[in-house]
Amino acid sequence: MTKVPVSQAVVSLIEPILMAEELELVDVEYKKEGKSWVLRIFIDKEGGVTIADCQKVSRLTGDLIDVEETITTTYSLEVSSPGLNRVLKREEDFLKFKGRQIYLHSLSPIDNRKKFNGILTDFKDQTVFIKVDGEVLGIPLRHVGKANLVIEI
Repeated sequence: MTKVPVSQAVVSLIEPILMAEELELVDVEYKKEGKSWVLRIFIDKEGGVTIADCQKVSRLTGDLIDVEETITTTYSLEVSSPGLNRVLKREEDFLKFKGRQIYLHSLSPIDNRKKFNGILTDFKDQTVFIKVDGEVLGIPLRHVGKANLVIEI
């Protein structure tokens, strides 16, 4: 039997609750920082996330994770908005932010480089299209190590 990663188990557990609350689950991180484990849940909603939203999600998900014994070690739970440099992971993320500037780090070199900063022009057929230096590059999603919105001031 294959063990499901904690972050994936948490997503499966809490996503239906967040949807019922009209909140979007942006990302879940579960990692060791120093000697402690941290579970970070990033949420969003139309018009932005409030402190009350974060508190409510913290209570609901913390209790559910404990009852379901999804995490058996001691951990800290943090719930927040994704911030201005929001991570882009899913097809919905890339489609929602077409036309915005993004930073993308590929897992393997494309045109002898791995780091790209440009305009997200499209997402189709599991490929991210980004305009960099006047040229549109297609980068398969499976080759994307990390993608974030760039803070535009």
